[in-house]
Amino acid sequence: MQRRRRRTTLALGLLAAATVLTACTGSGHKDGGEQRQADPDLPVRTRAVAATDALLAAYDTVIAGPGAGRAGELQPLRAELLRHRAAFAEGLPSAAPTADGSATGATAGSSGPAATAGADPTATATAAAAVTTVAELGAAERRTAQARLADLPAASPDLARLLASVSASDALHAVALGDTTPVTAGAPAPAASATASPSGPTGTAASTAASPAGSTAPATAPGTGTPAASATPLPDGTATALQSALAAEHAAVYGYGVVGAKLPDDQQRTDARTAFATHEARRDTWRRLLAGSGATPGAAAAGYQLPFAVADAAGAARLAAHIEARLTDVYGELVAALPADRRVTAADALRGTALQARRWGSAGTAFPGLPEAAATDSPAPTPTG
Repeated sequence: MQRRRRRTTLALGLLAAATVLTACTGSGHKDGGEQRQADPDLPVRTRAVAATDALLAAYDTVIAGPGAGRAGELQPLRAELLRHRAAFAEGLPSAAPTADGSATGATAGSSGPAATAGADPTATATAAAAVTTVAELGAAERRTAQARLADLPAASPDLARLLASVSASDALHAVALGDTTPVTAGAPAPAASATASPSGPTGTAASTAASPAGSTAPATAPGTGTPAASATPLPDGTATALQSALAAEHAAVYGYGVVGAKLPDDQQRTDARTAFATHEARRDTWRRLLAGSGATPGAAAAGYQLPFAVADAAGAARLAAHIEARLTDVYGELVAALPADRRVTAADALRGTALQARRWGSAGTAFPGLPEAAATDSPAPTPTG
């Protein structure tokens, strides 16, 4: 079975490079008999399905009880969970997705216990029974978002990307249900981290854009000022994905300069300053990680062509939403490309951009960071001159 995805880079116009990935179990013959190859993702998929089943049962409990008056709000979120379940159950021996997007043991009308090897129906039912209110449902979504991140190091690259995407979706659900407690990943961040610059949008696009255009980190070991010639080079795919993320953040920093220039001095501008600092920090993180591996981090372009004219506050908010939505695809790609011990950092960035995109008014998707989410988007800021 093959699944298609797109490599998207914001700073270079988000040019798509179609990549075909394979993530299926196979079968072979040994001693004349057919033998199915073991699927290394089976334990992770089984846990992901069981966690999704617990959420589905919790939604059913709340919708049938105190949340009945909010069923119109809860049902679309539950429908997204069914899509998550079908994606996780793909390839499992007794939980094949059905034509309606659900899966054996979890039809569109009833979630049911996990019908997969290794799932514990009793634990699933117990977890669901503990959730009785909408507020508790939001907290359950947040806890599930966190739990999915713990499996990132054990998953194959494609499954890790799916886990990160669904974790981001769970976090979006939690916020929609009123739970704004930050999702905390259970794994340490890479050593090559960076803190946000104290500066934010100054109110003019030119002054903000000038900073990224002239800031290029040398290929030195972080914190030493010496060449990183002895550093272990990154695999080609990892280095390419990191360069794409860096280029995307260069463009995001520029774009938020435009956003800040068009917003009134209110909460939206404060939000833009915070987002600007976040993108500066991520830009510096990827730049340092690349330099620490001996690579030369890509520099920002001298200027960028915006995807559409930004004449007022409404246009600025639209641009911010567009930037963040585009970045989710970049970070979905990065999760799959990074070594297992660094995936959580990219997943955190994916979740953060998905939450920001929703905050600025971007339409939601059940799978932030997967190709389907950006398939029909318009072009992003592209370098000029």
